[in-house]
Amino acid sequence: MAILVCGGAGYIGSHTVRQLVAAGEDVIVADNFSTGHRRAIDPAAKIYRCDIRDKDALKKIFAAEKIEAVIHFAAFIEAGESVRKPLKYFDNNVCGTEILLEAMVEGGVDKIIFSSSAAVYGEPERIPIDEDDQTLPVNPYGSSKLMMEMMMRSVAAAHSVKFVSLRYFNASGAIEDGSIGEDHHPETHLIPLILQVPLGQRDNITVFGTDYPTPDGTCIRDYVHVLDLAAAHLNALNYLRGGGSSDFFNLGNGRGFSVREIIDAAEKIVGKKISTVFGERRPGDPARLIASGAKARRILNWTPRFDDVERIIATAWRWHSTHPFGYGD
Repeated sequence: MAILVCGGAGYIGSHTVRQLVAAGEDVIVADNFSTGHRRAIDPAAKIYRCDIRDKDALKKIFAAEKIEAVIHFAAFIEAGESVRKPLKYFDNNVCGTEILLEAMVEGGVDKIIFSSSAAVYGEPERIPIDEDDQTLPVNPYGSSKLMMEMMMRSVAAAHSVKFVSLRYFNASGAIEDGSIGEDHHPETHLIPLILQVPLGQRDNITVFGTDYPTPDGTCIRDYVHVLDLAAAHLNALNYLRGGGSSDFFNLGNGRGFSVREIIDAAEKIVGKKISTVFGERRPGDPARLIASGAKARRILNWTPRFDDVERIIATAWRWHSTHPFGYGD
């Protein structure tokens, strides 16, 4: 039986595919390559060029392959763009997931692990954020992820499909040998944007807001290594295989680092000063976003290996310094 990884050419998807292959799983990747990279996919995985909104294409995959479970990464992820282009996000993320679930039900596939996001919470009511806290997204991206979760809950009740929804906090880092890593166009994540400065690809990094109620005045976020995220998907797969019930889990280290602390750590790793400029706060940016990962540790037996921010940035730098233009495709 095979694991179908939708969006397996993307950042977190490709790292998860590597871990699945290393664990001896038969892996099939479905990706339309609108944002993913073919070169990121482990050579041992079988590839279908497929958009999850194409039900006929999905049905052909389910008919041709013996699929045990689906791991679903296929979604647009830029919160800012989602505000400008909400229909793009509802079409791809929400409608695409509906079609994927339809194909799963018709194909008799009863397990799915879903790549969700801390964006479903919106402005947190407390820190650290717990899975039972209110979900009030502040942008269409977060709303689309919450709608996807709601669909899975309903389908699970109606069709005996089991799901695990993994709500990531700030994904970061790269595989330790530097062979694959983060390559978004445009890039919106803090660590790769910082590293573009020592690479000569930007003049400086802008810090948005220095007057937050935090120790140094800048936003604090929970950074979780991409390999730890990948490991959580394998744990979730085995959890469902073992008869685990559908559930939601936060994935974070449970500790936060400010923007200034991330810049300071990056300077230590690259060995040079990183030019910084200061701007106004961005609308909707909470002062702190930190996960309670206790539930994932308890139920999924998930323990992050990368809990030191300098170690996380070192893996990112190994990738970006050896692949300054990403995959180049």
